[in-house]
Amino acid sequence: MTPFQVEPVPASDREQASAVIVLAFITDPVARWVYPDPLDHLRYFPELVESFAGGAFEHGTGYHVDGFSGAALWLPPDVHPDEDAVGTLLQRTVPERNQEEVFSLLEQMDVYRPPEPHWYLPLIGVDPAKASRGYGSALLEHALASCDRENKPAYLDSTSPRNVPLYERYGFEQIGTVQVGSSPPAFPMLRRPRPA
Repeated sequence: MTPFQVEPVPASDREQASAVIVLAFITDPVARWVYPDPLDHLRYFPELVESFAGGAFEHGTGYHVDGFSGAALWLPPDVHPDEDAVGTLLQRTVPERNQEEVFSLLEQMDVYRPPEPHWYLPLIGVDPAKASRGYGSALLEHALASCDRENKPAYLDSTSPRNVPLYERYGFEQIGTVQVGSSPPAFPMLRRPRPA
């Protein structure tokens, strides 16, 4: 167990949680393939966080650790990203020549989502200035304990191969690889609940 205190993100601090996610994804292969220009990443990725994972704020399932050194935005069973908002944002902010591949990648990733009720982790990240201190582990442990208590699977898409071993340490198994056109690969991962 990690020694850090994990707490829900108060509604008043959702922008703070989004900011740490934006920083964490500054070198993420898929995020930077979608927004290769640094200004575009800083300008549009906060909107993507909100449309993709904003439901975590509404359901009290967004968490932060150690004064927003890291954040994880979990969507409870039967809560989904706002696909209309994601689609509208990407149509508006991604060059038209790249949109087909971006949308195709998202569609392929969605194929791996489990059909049964599950917890979905669309976004987790640690401030790069505070990486490798155990903040990501603390965030994972906190939420996965709930998954186990509820006997529900957890699902995520790792958009960086560097993070796959971390997720595997916490019981996630890679169930596929998704790669479309010029995109980097993404790795759908599923974790079955562990009995107490």
